[in-house]
Amino acid sequence: MERINPPELGKPSGFSHAVVAEGRVVFLAGQTALDASNKIVGDGVVAQFERALGNLLTSLRAAGGSPSDLCSVTIYIVDMADYRAHAREIGAVWKRLAGTEYPAMAGIGVSRLWDEEALVEVQGFAVVSRSSLPSGS
Repeated sequence: MERINPPELGKPSGFSHAVVAEGRVVFLAGQTALDASNKIVGDGVVAQFERALGNLLTSLRAAGGSPSDLCSVTIYIVDMADYRAHAREIGAVWKRLAGTEYPAMAGIGVSRLWDEEALVEVQGFAVVSRSSLPSGS
């Protein structure tokens, strides 16, 4: 996977401008802070982001991938001001769960998500190299 960050676009912080990859494409459904009983958990945007990202990475691992395989992530945010106020904490969660190789990313403000209690939803896609897949995949 190659992350491309042209100097004329300015240095990205917490994302890559473009990602080029070859392999098996894994489309990851939007994940919120749902627990195993389909209840939204987590007080505040940071806790909900951590759960949502964790859910996304669980799906990715089940498909044979890892966080470094993420090519693109979109974050849907109910309260952009609150999200931005906690950007440093959210960035720390990202680094702890997904590392420091960033995919192409977008943050989009929305009026609400499917579950009214949800503050954030994380969706993405990854490209998993065929050599890292279990045999027979």
